[in-house]
Amino acid sequence: MVAKKQLTYSGSGVNIEEADRFVDLIKPFVRSTQGDEVLSSYGGFAGVYVLPDGKTYLVGSTDGVGTKLKIALAASRLNTVGIDLVAMCVNDMLTCGARPLFFLDYIATAQLDAEQMSGVVKGIADGCTDAGCTLLGGETAEMPGFYTPGEFDLAGFAVGMVEKDRHINGEKVAAGDEIVGIPSNGVHSNGYSLIRKALLEKRGLSLQDTPEGLSRPLGDELLEPTKIYARGLGKLFEQFEIHSAAHITGGGLTGNIPRSLPDGCAAFIETSSWRPQPIFDLIKECTGLEDADMFSTFNCGMGMTLTVDSKDSSAVITSLESEGCKGARVIGKVGKADDGKPPGVVFT
Repeated sequence: MVAKKQLTYSGSGVNIEEADRFVDLIKPFVRSTQGDEVLSSYGGFAGVYVLPDGKTYLVGSTDGVGTKLKIALAASRLNTVGIDLVAMCVNDMLTCGARPLFFLDYIATAQLDAEQMSGVVKGIADGCTDAGCTLLGGETAEMPGFYTPGEFDLAGFAVGMVEKDRHINGEKVAAGDEIVGIPSNGVHSNGYSLIRKALLEKRGLSLQDTPEGLSRPLGDELLEPTKIYARGLGKLFEQFEIHSAAHITGGGLTGNIPRSLPDGCAAFIETSSWRPQPIFDLIKECTGLEDADMFSTFNCGMGMTLTVDSKDSSAVITSLESEGCKGARVIGKVGKADDGKPPGVVFT
């Protein structure tokens, strides 16, 4: 029997190893600019800057939407990618316990189409409303000869604030803590280079098709906006001591949960504790990826995780449910990592 060939992230043109090498190369340049006022180090989800009073922290994050824009352009639906842009930045910030303050956007295109871009900004404004922050401003750049006519790119920048005593930094995480998973809306905004290659090119599906297992057209499924967790987590941060939080983006559960854990700890995730949305079954079928590769590429149905004291987990889930984060549940526990090994994830 011939083994089924997998279509991986690297096979779709994304070089993760080179990206890691790039980060290693720039670390000394970045650190040369930083003083004692900078708290966060490499590996976190957002940067933390201490204001002169020593009690107030500004939290900053930046991100884009990636090649999900290709799907939006192909479907002629640009009203939701702005929500994705806000979500990708704000959700990173939330892992520090921060309250979003304001957002800025950057749009670069070959030639400005006012009608098209106004729809994108409307989505950004909708995202800011959902996140409870101000759209402070932005920049639009026309770059003919650089971008392909009709295409554009987006970047976002978010700033939030958290008081020192409410800052989430993972230091209180301990073996025995429980990991609460908060469901995603679907794929969110990562892995689209692989998705386009596998579903649209290799399988030959169209965005108008409704593949078996899905209840709506593929385009609707893939353009479902990234969930913004600000409202659900805002009150939670005031009521409970959250030991750590992770935004499940590129790198999936495997790559992101360890970023919220201190040395000496590992996450033991019970995969049977939730059922990923059907879109992930379709992606797995079309790519031929094993479970381990799916968990290291996509969110697989969980968009955020919180690490909490086991005595608080039930009340945390109740609070999340009351604030619209339906389906939150305990998906695992924190245990001790093998000696000498960095934080990791064990799937059971």
